[in-house]
Amino acid sequence: MVGRPDEQVEAAQVHRMCQSIVHRGPDDEGIYAQGPVGLGMRRLSIIDLSGGHQPIHNEDKSIWIVYNGEIYNFPELRRGLEQRGHKFYTHTDTEIIVHLYEELGADCVKKLRGMFAIALYDERRQSLLLARDRLGKKPLHYAVHQGRLLFGSEIKTILAVAPELAEVNPEGLLQYFYFGYIPDPHTAFRRIHKLPPGHLMEYGNGRTSIREFWDLPEYGTQAAMSEEDCLEELERRLRIRLISDVPLGALLSGGVDSSIIVALMARVTSQPVKTFSIGFEAEKFNEAEYARLVAERFGTDHHELILNPNLEETLTFLSGMLEEPFGDSSMLPTYYVSRMARQHVTVALSGDGGDELFAGYDRYLVAMERRKFDRIPNWLGRIYRDQVHHRVPAGMFGKNLAWNASLTARDRYLDDVSYLPVLHRERSLFSKDFLRAAEHLPNPLEQWQHYYDHAPAKDSLSRLLYLDTKTYLTADILAKVDRMSMATSLEVRVPMLDHEFVEWVAALPVDWKFRTGTRKFILKKLAERLGIPPALLHRRKQGFQLPLVEWMRDSMKDQYLRVLLEERTLQRGYFKPDAVRALIDEHTRGRRNRSGILWRMLVLELWHRNFMEAGASRGTATAPRIASTDMSRGSATAMTEPPSVAPGVPAR
Repeated sequence: MVGRPDEQVEAAQVHRMCQSIVHRGPDDEGIYAQGPVGLGMRRLSIIDLSGGHQPIHNEDKSIWIVYNGEIYNFPELRRGLEQRGHKFYTHTDTEIIVHLYEELGADCVKKLRGMFAIALYDERRQSLLLARDRLGKKPLHYAVHQGRLLFGSEIKTILAVAPELAEVNPEGLLQYFYFGYIPDPHTAFRRIHKLPPGHLMEYGNGRTSIREFWDLPEYGTQAAMSEEDCLEELERRLRIRLISDVPLGALLSGGVDSSIIVALMARVTSQPVKTFSIGFEAEKFNEAEYARLVAERFGTDHHELILNPNLEETLTFLSGMLEEPFGDSSMLPTYYVSRMARQHVTVALSGDGGDELFAGYDRYLVAMERRKFDRIPNWLGRIYRDQVHHRVPAGMFGKNLAWNASLTARDRYLDDVSYLPVLHRERSLFSKDFLRAAEHLPNPLEQWQHYYDHAPAKDSLSRLLYLDTKTYLTADILAKVDRMSMATSLEVRVPMLDHEFVEWVAALPVDWKFRTGTRKFILKKLAERLGIPPALLHRRKQGFQLPLVEWMRDSMKDQYLRVLLEERTLQRGYFKPDAVRALIDEHTRGRRNRSGILWRMLVLELWHRNFMEAGASRGTATAPRIASTDMSRGSATAMTEPPSVAPGVPAR
């Protein structure tokens, strides 16, 4: 935190903030509290295990830093700084940021390659620098309150010293209904914000300035390259992410992207790669067999869990970890696999990012197929939306498709990714008061429309890839990976999202990503070259799906649907109580699959209970026990808190 010039920040306050995120750094705590400034850090030790205590300072202790993340090019940056006379007292990547700042000021972040959330205080200028990595792999939240700037990796740190900031943000919740997550810079809390990816904030003399230091380059400017060149580009990014002083492994889902990462790790390391995957008893949702094929092909030290989770305990716990309503149910398997991995390693590589870079989602295929609707005149589409659509009975077959067809190419896609577009498709579910309030809030789609319209691309598919990289990748995928892995004190690294690789892929011809209906065209070619089993390459993309339909009609029915019917839930004011009852009845009787909407309603209610009603215990819960079968050992296990590191085994 940074207060007024005449203020004295107490170390006890910073300690309280740190204690709210012990899960992110169980190994060490460090605090700098001097005058109006307090910096605190919870450390997960990975580089320079004994000497990496934070905060870290420069030679004369006029610059102090706390930082979360990994800088992969720190050895070469350090060599250059030493040649210019800088003196180091640790071997960490953290310390190079301090000396780079001495050389370049705030622009030092442009030299960093990796993932980071940085808070750096300059005593001489009496200014604070906050910076977040280019793609948002690491979170950074802030609030200006009572003359103080409060900031932290998680919202809990801010609420720990300013609980009065636990106010609902209607604009954020409207965005949640539309997309299932809340995009940067908004949060579910009215006066708490996210620093957007690729941005930095400078704060001094009570003034705040925020500016962008990175964006994606022009798409499609590069000529086609050989498959071997592509493989070398990715392998180079992967190699630098193997730097670690602690055990390292890989999360293996059984999809193309994570399989490529495992194949490359096996190619460049001498020891068997430790791999981790999960499955469910429901065969339709179980990808474990594909992960097993990859593990066998590359001789990995494979660990697999078939899960039977305690949903009541798990969802309450994860709601506290996520801090905002978050409708992506794949948070559950992400948490489970992270938790299992943490029992064996401290760092894991993942294949995230491949879908946004190489057009892997089904919705891109749908968008390309629906280009035929471009022939519908705009005036005719407007007539349908303004005069016809509201007269068509709710639930009538083809109603939503007709609305979609009436839109422009841009707005068709936005309609597809809008899960609960409050102001047209699901109006009947929401209360009159909420609809009236929503009509006076900024249109949630405006930011998306801006990204599409101003994308550095000429073709429509590249515009969609840019849009998703700026929104869904950051605020859903990477937020989920960070919160769920750090809830278990596991660091996840993402080779495909090396920013130089992202720039390189953006410049590739669009038909290297999507060709004649084949998504991720070049990635599948690389997978073939690496010897990944063909069974993985030609099946439909599944992702981390859950048996939500079955759970909502069976095992979750009594546990959670009753929560939605409790009086305090029905009186929140978002939904019509009768509409909620009808929705549940429609789903449980099997007349229509409403599991997705019910899930989002449930997550919203748990957030209310965790953060708006919880008082001093806000956002805290005990990690659940998870009944499961560990296939790597063939024995039943119950996973509790990740074990502390055994004697003699370094922690980072």
